[in-house]
Amino acid sequence: MFNQIRKRDGRVVDFNESKITDAIFKAAKAVGGEDRHMAMELTLQVIRALKAKYNGHIFSVEDVQDMVEKVLIEEGHARTAKAYIIYRSQRTRIRDARSDLMDAVQEILRETSRENANVSNSPSAKVLQISEVASVNYYLNRVIPEEESAAHRNGDIYIHDLAWYGKTMTCLQIPLSRLLAKGFDNGHGYIRPPKSIKTAAALAAIILQSNQNDMHGGQSYASFDSDLAPYVKSEYERQKEELLKDFQSLDLEVSPEKADQLVRRRVEAETYQAMEGFIYNLNTMHSRAGAQVPFSSINFGTDTSWEGRLITGTFLKAYARGLGKGEAPIFPNVCFKIKKGVNYNPEDKNYDLFQLSMKVACKRLFPNFAFQDASFNKPYSEQGEEVAYMGCRTRVIGNVVGPEVTEGRGNLSFTSINLPRLGLRAEGNLERFWSLLDETIELVVQQLLTRYTVQSNLKVRDFPFLMGQRLYLDSEQLGPHDTIESSIQHGTLSMGFIGLAECLIALVGSHHGESAKAQDLGLKIVAHMRARLDQETQKRKLNFSLLATPAEGLSGKFTAKDRGLFGIVEGITDREWYTNSFHVPVDYKIGAFEKIAIEGPYHKYCNAGHISYVELPSAPEHNLQAFESLIKAMYDADMGYGAINFPVDICKSCGYYGVIPEDSCCKCGEGAITRVRRITGYLSTLDHFNDAKKKEEASRRVHYNPKSDCCH
Repeated sequence: MFNQIRKRDGRVVDFNESKITDAIFKAAKAVGGEDRHMAMELTLQVIRALKAKYNGHIFSVEDVQDMVEKVLIEEGHARTAKAYIIYRSQRTRIRDARSDLMDAVQEILRETSRENANVSNSPSAKVLQISEVASVNYYLNRVIPEEESAAHRNGDIYIHDLAWYGKTMTCLQIPLSRLLAKGFDNGHGYIRPPKSIKTAAALAAIILQSNQNDMHGGQSYASFDSDLAPYVKSEYERQKEELLKDFQSLDLEVSPEKADQLVRRRVEAETYQAMEGFIYNLNTMHSRAGAQVPFSSINFGTDTSWEGRLITGTFLKAYARGLGKGEAPIFPNVCFKIKKGVNYNPEDKNYDLFQLSMKVACKRLFPNFAFQDASFNKPYSEQGEEVAYMGCRTRVIGNVVGPEVTEGRGNLSFTSINLPRLGLRAEGNLERFWSLLDETIELVVQQLLTRYTVQSNLKVRDFPFLMGQRLYLDSEQLGPHDTIESSIQHGTLSMGFIGLAECLIALVGSHHGESAKAQDLGLKIVAHMRARLDQETQKRKLNFSLLATPAEGLSGKFTAKDRGLFGIVEGITDREWYTNSFHVPVDYKIGAFEKIAIEGPYHKYCNAGHISYVELPSAPEHNLQAFESLIKAMYDADMGYGAINFPVDICKSCGYYGVIPEDSCCKCGEGAITRVRRITGYLSTLDHFNDAKKKEEASRRVHYNPKSDCCH
């Protein structure tokens, strides 16, 4: 009889034949069998076969399992053999998953993952990342249907934020005005409505942090200027009352005009400090177990009242000043809303704020610019519902089941398609490509529905702040134990895509920046994806939408998998990243205005979110006119959301900022340089980028135009 067996990890241990009997009996019971004695007889046959084959040599666990399958089939126990094979496959899958999990944990403990460039390197960050890896492992192996799980593993699709799959939704445009007006409870007691602008701004930061703990994605305010304007007004009344009391106590008289001037000066100072405190809070106040600050965004620029204008102006000035030593604030993402008749032309009341926003953007990269007059935004804007964007690009407005508003709604989840793989698989055959694309869209729709079913069965009590404080549209009538489907049906289910440029190279030999033929096909591909999702929206009465994917962690994942399948393919897999969404490749030499003209037409199809960039060699602080010409070119190209990129290097010692090519500051000679760059719409420091994004950033070309002084 055998005495030893080799385990999968190489260890040699005592052989125990009862484990074979147990496994055979479990398989038999799975198909209705109850005869353990038969399992014992089959075990003896397995042992005899092993003895004959290995003749005293030590065999492995896999050898035993192979022999069990062979004996079961040869002895006529086909159904038991099938059950055993399935059981063996499941056990193998679980073992592999555990092994992958342990490898991932080891890597996290060695170095903080750079899946997210704004996650810190703290102990709590590592614990969060370990829990996320474990959650991904669980969902892929225990919850998600095999076809969907396999497609994610193989790289056909990518299920974003998989660690949060069954626990929450992505993001929200928070109804700040209502929360401040009525007060709220963040779990430790009721917070009454504020009476001053400083308190209102502090509570606005707390609200962002509180809701971030209930969601994994961005938190945003759609109308920051209008939402806080009432508290500037309250501040004015408070300061006026105090000032008049002071004058009365000193037995002095003051004219109404002089009093108004003095009060406004005080209010302006208080509001500036409130905005400064808001910015400081959002760059220091951690959520998610202390791992990162909230993914916050604010939209403003169209409130023409004195109070609203003061919010916008003082925020921009505080943001331009930066943090303590002049460091660039990473959060919030700042979105300046542009609208003709409000701030676009010199005669518009808020044109001066548009000018200020560009001046700040020339220094800090933010604000980005949200165009209310774009063909797909204007219908809402004309009805009084301005379209706000969230952080990297998210847009939520259309609604097939309720009011078409921005506040109280967000994205529920999104899954991206690997377009270059479809192009490579089609091998230049467009008919084959369209068939593959439709198959993949069907799969993504089903995956989004699978996840939506899980999300819908969550209860109000699972979201103490988000649902408990009624932030989501139509959550007002729900009790703590009610499921949330009637509320989250107003959210969006988004399909994203990455690598249109590489897909076009695979199909026609060039990308859309290189040829009109490729541009025409690119627009047809993106329009087709949008049309298919519109069909699903009407069919299922859920808000399916198309997203121009912001690829951070995904940037190199699809490419690495495709290189393994197709090898090095010039122009496609010969770099370590795929191009974001519909963008022209970052290393392609093209003029700024030409790039804007090419990318503009894609925005209208990507109703879940979109953004385009122009890359400059340095901050164009001394050429605001050229900067404005770029923003207005984006407006004319029917873009919804755009921004200008350039390097921002900051010396930690003296605060000098600009382009610092060396490792030490060119002003004070110190070597502590922070290099701020844009990644997928957010800002982060270059050292936090993952390897693929670092190489992508290093390959970014300046978009030069002879007509524009700011581009050379």
